[in-house]
Amino acid sequence: MTAFSQDIRFTRSADGTRLAYAVNGEGYPLVRAAHWLTNIGEDWQTPVWRPWFEALGARYRFHRYDARGCGLSDRDATDASLDVLVADLEAVVDAAKLERFALLGTSQGGALSIAYAVRHPERVSHIVLLGAFARGPLRRSPTAEAKAGLEAEIKMIEVGWGQDNPAYRQLFTNLMFPGATPEQARSFNELQRMSCSPRQAARIVTSFSDIDASDDLPRVACPTLVLHTRGDMCAPFDEGLFLASSIPGARLVPLETRSHVPMPGEPSFDRVIEEIEAFVPVPVTAGRPAGLAFPDLTRRERQILEHIARGLDNLQIAAHLELSEKTVRNHITAVFSKLAVESRAQAIVKAREAGLADEPRR
Repeated sequence: MTAFSQDIRFTRSADGTRLAYAVNGEGYPLVRAAHWLTNIGEDWQTPVWRPWFEALGARYRFHRYDARGCGLSDRDATDASLDVLVADLEAVVDAAKLERFALLGTSQGGALSIAYAVRHPERVSHIVLLGAFARGPLRRSPTAEAKAGLEAEIKMIEVGWGQDNPAYRQLFTNLMFPGATPEQARSFNELQRMSCSPRQAARIVTSFSDIDASDDLPRVACPTLVLHTRGDMCAPFDEGLFLASSIPGARLVPLETRSHVPMPGEPSFDRVIEEIEAFVPVPVTAGRPAGLAFPDLTRRERQILEHIARGLDNLQIAAHLELSEKTVRNHITAVFSKLAVESRAQAIVKAREAGLADEPRR
């Protein structure tokens, strides 16, 4: 396994709870809001999460932290209400000295990202919601059967989570990553055991089942990207629809997999990285030579402008880049805004004057 470099640091939340956070990569700051089943001292070694950290760290200054009760953070902390989780995120970004950054919210980290962004609109530039929800299962008008199933799940965690036999933890792995390879499944089973105690796991599941940030959704002011898998068995696709339809201007990207979040090796994994890179600005220091024209463009926007400068229409660009025509149109709107032009003809003139059509493809 090649070397992986991260800095692990510690801070305290408003109530004194110790929080551990890790940083890898360079560039514009991207912060993953806390979700459970993490241990920042160990998760980078798993084939489930390491490719995520490497891909995001190659593009951003990527920050992640263990939620209270998990990993290297205070294992004895029991209050996991939304207000407390927001205070924890506030403590981490303040300790990291981040003035403005993008947020990545996965699972219950989505509710946390939404609540934080509404309370601190001046600090959040973008939100990416991946397999996220604003409403826990108990806030989605559950049936009696669904409530009984959740109660059984919590009891099973209390009884079997910490056993040497991974059969109980395998159930959660199957729900989250039904297509996992044997090695991916084994590593995630072990990460669950290292993330928190059975009692703490039961408390966390109980807490996030009742979480609700839905009232904040219409007040989100920053650009928001919703990435959600159609077959998600942990956060149903309808929750992704609910997020995208409730946040002003949010864009929904359906992903074709049954995983809670795409597994490395699935086509949807590459799609997510591509969508995030196109959505959250990647600075020059993250791989674009400073001498290139229009450094404010993302790598994808630059590719599209190159094709425009060469005279390709939207359908041809979509075919070249294996994108939908709608995605190409969305990128072109962003390109025109950054170039301060109003038409394709004006964009072509600017691009060709800068020699963009003659530059080698990157």
